[in-house]
Amino acid sequence: MTESYDADVAIIGYGPTGVIAALTLARYGVSAVALERDRDIYPRARAVTVNDWTMRIFQDLGIDERIEKKIDPQRALRWVTYDGTEIMRVEHPPSTLGRKPRFYNIYQPTMETELRAAALEYGDRITVHYGAEVTGIDQHDDGVTVTSTDIATGETRTVRARYAIGADGGSSTTRDEVGCRLLGDTNDVTWVVIDCRVKRWWPDRDFLTFWSDKERPVVDIALSAGNHRWEIPLKPDESPADYPTSAEVWPLLQALGVTEEDVEIHQHAFYRHHTRMADTWRRGRVFLAGDAAHLMPPWAGAGMQTGMRDAHNLCWKLARVIKGELPESWLETYEAERRPNAAFYTGLAVQLGRVIKQELSEQEQAAMNAVPQDTVTPFEPPLIAPPVLEGGWIRGPLGDASIVGRMVPQPITGDAIGRMVRLDDLLGDGFVLLGGDVDPSALLTAEEKAGWDALGARYVAVRPKTAYTQGPDELVDLDEVLLPWLRRYGARAVALRPDRFVAASDVGGLAVPALAVPA
Repeated sequence: MTESYDADVAIIGYGPTGVIAALTLARYGVSAVALERDRDIYPRARAVTVNDWTMRIFQDLGIDERIEKKIDPQRALRWVTYDGTEIMRVEHPPSTLGRKPRFYNIYQPTMETELRAAALEYGDRITVHYGAEVTGIDQHDDGVTVTSTDIATGETRTVRARYAIGADGGSSTTRDEVGCRLLGDTNDVTWVVIDCRVKRWWPDRDFLTFWSDKERPVVDIALSAGNHRWEIPLKPDESPADYPTSAEVWPLLQALGVTEEDVEIHQHAFYRHHTRMADTWRRGRVFLAGDAAHLMPPWAGAGMQTGMRDAHNLCWKLARVIKGELPESWLETYEAERRPNAAFYTGLAVQLGRVIKQELSEQEQAAMNAVPQDTVTPFEPPLIAPPVLEGGWIRGPLGDASIVGRMVPQPITGDAIGRMVRLDDLLGDGFVLLGGDVDPSALLTAEEKAGWDALGARYVAVRPKTAYTQGPDELVDLDEVLLPWLRRYGARAVALRPDRFVAASDVGGLAVPALAVPA
């Protein structure tokens, strides 16, 4: 019997995580249908930043340049007290991942609008049903049936897909339907978020400033498109009912020296911080991503981004599994790779929250600001350091002195016929073995090469810019970044995944990690 599907993947929820899931699936040649309860984009700015890792994902999806027009470079982060004492600062050196800034300020509704516009260009490969409330998820041996109700008409719709992704936020229906539990805590302090339109510039407006105070810590951040935000905790004797209109909110801003000459209040809302994670991110053919899988405090600016990274990681694999290019066992790597990263950013956010609330002892503060000595990898603060995989589809040792699990830098490189572009634009969208002034295939045994050939891998030699290229599958290290990077870790060759993480190196063995060997 031939099965009939409405789409390859059903996506429940069409916020940033859901849209990136749809874009990634479509980019890699499979279809998606999304079910979104709300008919319009949520009008309030929730997330405030994206970084170079997220921009590299946008680059893979072919949307980085259009998104960059909607966002602004971020200057730096600082933590200061009300008397002007600076507790900590994180500067943003030039990115190694292919963008000049490390961080950008965003205005989430504007960025989401652009993401959805990009998805429309895929035509029938991405179908979206707005105003659809999911009421049931039934799994079968070979697919998932998602039932929804049109909120306006009451009409029932069923969608049949091979897999489903729950990207429907912290109160996820998907999570409940498949029996996943959300574990963790919710802080009992309520915060008011005040979104404003800028009327004039003021000194240091372009810093992301955390005003550190035990009683009234404040987040003060420039958003893109002429917007600015303050986040302020309510005191124990205050409640949202005390701030029904902008008139009641103004005294909070005026206490910070912000006047009606500086901004106009656009909107305000209230929220509490969550530190929660689902016990599992998969039940059969249904996966959780974004806030459906994990909720974190906002202090690391990583909540929305973590969800988009979930979606990209899961969906480049899903697409290849659906197309028969990878075995289904590859999907086991999704949670193995993404859960540790979500936990890392959650822990980092909690610690940064302790800084802003002045909860750290002097010893803890000193330890947080300490710079490790004698490391192979140049130290960068965890908030801005390039990403590293802690597990999943990799082989070989991990840690400071290992290249495995790291994301390859993305300098400007040249090809054999003289093009000069960012590395990813020359590598293609699959698996690549990269050799430092050597043909990496020459370092493989026949069995190892057969394994990579089965994955459709390319073999690319990186030549110094002082040398001639010797064949078509070669790149020139114009910025003199890739060859020194390989030498730092003692590697002659690395195997890169489609998401540009190093899966293996000749130091620990270049054989294909076992999970990817077709059954």
